[in-house]
Amino acid sequence: MSKILIIDDNTNFCALIKRAIKHYGFDAIIKNTLTEGVRESQKNQYDIVLLDVNLPDGNGLEVIPAIRSIALPPEIIIITAEGSCDGAEFAIKYGAWDYIQKGDSLHEITFSIIRALEYREKKLSQKIPIALKTDGIIGNSPHMKDLKDLIAQAAVSDANVLITGETGTGKELTARAIHENSSRADNNFVVVDCAALPENLVESMLLGHEKGAFTGAVMSKKGLVEHAHEGTLFLDEIGEMPYYLQKIFLRVLQERRFRPVGSTREVTSNFRLIAATNRDLDAMVREETFREDLLYRLRTISIIQPPLRDRKGDIRDLAFHYAFKYCTENGLETKGFSPEFLEMVMFYDWPGNIRELINVMEQSVIVSRDEPILFPIHLPKYIRVKFARSTNFTEFDPHKKQNESHPGLDSLPSLKEYRENIVSIAEKEYLKELMKKTEGDIEKACIISNLKRARLYSLLKKYSISKII
Repeated sequence: MSKILIIDDNTNFCALIKRAIKHYGFDAIIKNTLTEGVRESQKNQYDIVLLDVNLPDGNGLEVIPAIRSIALPPEIIIITAEGSCDGAEFAIKYGAWDYIQKGDSLHEITFSIIRALEYREKKLSQKIPIALKTDGIIGNSPHMKDLKDLIAQAAVSDANVLITGETGTGKELTARAIHENSSRADNNFVVVDCAALPENLVESMLLGHEKGAFTGAVMSKKGLVEHAHEGTLFLDEIGEMPYYLQKIFLRVLQERRFRPVGSTREVTSNFRLIAATNRDLDAMVREETFREDLLYRLRTISIIQPPLRDRKGDIRDLAFHYAFKYCTENGLETKGFSPEFLEMVMFYDWPGNIRELINVMEQSVIVSRDEPILFPIHLPKYIRVKFARSTNFTEFDPHKKQNESHPGLDSLPSLKEYRENIVSIAEKEYLKELMKKTEGDIEKACIISNLKRARLYSLLKKYSISKII
């Protein structure tokens, strides 16, 4: 029997939905607060969670990642009396099945539940590779679980894949993972950076050329498309491909046949295409700088690579992984993280995504030399400055004229105040993570933190942290 969890504080609505659900033979449990609902979703296995937005103890949208982070997450249907475009976008972005309003008919709501259950049944029955190869893809946040599911689905087909996302999010890693888990894994994975191809040679580099086809062509040469025969062709930054070449490549993609530059013979290449870009190809189509027909061909399967700021839960694992990597490469002992160092790493929004984090961790390991612990002083100054500004200190202008009482100096806290503020932030984040990891088990939390029960309760009260995060 399918199990459904309703998290809503409107008792009349809950009773109505529960009766309708039982009519279809489904079991339903009702919780009237977010805290109770999240705890219940993590304690027992559910197929569907009906989640209200406005609840007495918070916004339902904010707990979607927490519910989606469990081992076998339920499908989430947002039901709200006050729908909004932003709310719908957030819900879908974070993996909700549907976003509907309470004003809709009971039939529409139950129809969405039934469709979600059908989808879930098929999804659970699909055979996913037991040991998915995801070298370098680190993280277990809901976003990364969804990404790995998409990699597994893409790997079992030969369909074209378009990976979109910001610079530095790891689009090539995803492309490689698809290739490594596919039936083409033993053949070439050919990377083509469309942004780096010289415009006067781009066609010959992709399709090859015959001897004498142009000045400097002293011998015939195979193109990258031909090298990808029976393997995977990865076109990185596809949005940078010259417009004239897009038409040529569209035919190559459709026919898997082409003529090298200066040749009268046709060459066949049975390649699988994966493309990636950080650009908005739909906007480029509207601007007539990218062909619409090529875009349709590219995104048979569409994968959105999440930015690092949307997967904060993975930052700790990524930081430890790359710190260990660079310690090993530089012949250094494994380094620990001070709470302040980890706090700043977790706080920063990483506009350069994983690529930026990798560079920062390498720099931190190198500048710390033989020191066993990484401290904030080992981080780049721009990260430390941004963190300091977040503490809401009054701005201090070093160029402002000071009177005899030095009023400008009053805007800086004392070292003791600054230190206490940093420690408080670190303590709060540590306790939140502790409660999350131990699922509110105080005894287990005391063992891990080496705190006495009274002291732990005192700190939880001080920072207004619930036992259930």
